[in-house]
Amino acid sequence: MSLSPEQQQEIEQLQQASYATRRATVPALEDVLYKAFPVLDHGFVRVVDYMGDDNAVVQAARVSYGKGTKKISEDQGLINYLMRHRHSTPFEMCEIKFHIKLPMFVARQWIRHRTANVNEYSARYSILDKEFYIPAPEHLAAQSTNNRQGRADVLTGDYAQKILQLLKEDATRSYDHYEYMLNLDNQDPDRSGLARELARMNLPVNFYTQWYWKIDLHNLMHFLSLRADSHAQYEIRVYADIMLDILRLWLPLTHQAFMDYRMGSTNLSAKAMQVIKAKLKGQEIDQTSSGMSPREWRELMEVLED
Repeated sequence: MSLSPEQQQEIEQLQQASYATRRATVPALEDVLYKAFPVLDHGFVRVVDYMGDDNAVVQAARVSYGKGTKKISEDQGLINYLMRHRHSTPFEMCEIKFHIKLPMFVARQWIRHRTANVNEYSARYSILDKEFYIPAPEHLAAQSTNNRQGRADVLTGDYAQKILQLLKEDATRSYDHYEYMLNLDNQDPDRSGLARELARMNLPVNFYTQWYWKIDLHNLMHFLSLRADSHAQYEIRVYADIMLDILRLWLPLTHQAFMDYRMGSTNLSAKAMQVIKAKLKGQEIDQTSSGMSPREWRELMEVLED
């Protein structure tokens, strides 16, 4: 993990500060507020602000029952109900803001989730650090033959070493050229360097960027349901895994419901339900007679056999 001296100083100052408030706070999340959790070789995730707790979700849900009505269930039961039946608006009452450092190619995948407020580090105004992502050998895998966006077996031997060497050499050479175009080497003090907004275009997408990312709880859980899934790309999944742990600290009741009804569940089509009903009755059914495609059938069998 790479924090600049200025960032480290800022974190220490923020952690030493204390404020009196009437707002709801969560002690477990307060304990890690501003802390940088390392990700990959140079990245990190840290919480810089949040609003609401489990009670905010419950409060938002119960307001529709009118003043003076009795509680219809315990908080966990109500949150479970909301999660199970996908009543999303109570979860939108909570928000969280992260400071994240991540490779550019991960950021370009991440930004497809258009339900957050984002402010990214600008290479038009500042000079990027010489930090780029190189996969660990165990994550250097071949292209899957049956999944266009997936990986197969890990590469080994001389070929794997050559790829790692090329990744390092290409990134290093690109940054050296970036510095040259900016005239940072000061070989010619009378020469004006290339504009930063142009010089940056030479850098590959494994270089690191940073942003502040603020999102409400409902959309955060949607992000996590996709990116903390085992099928997600490793380089974004490791960020989502840390954020999933942060969700547990922040909203333990909501986290439990999320794990039960989203992460630990599966969606079944009408045809899949017919297959399950047939199997429960002891009837013989295969992919052809089910009317499902081979891929649908394979995915259903994987769910039933786990």
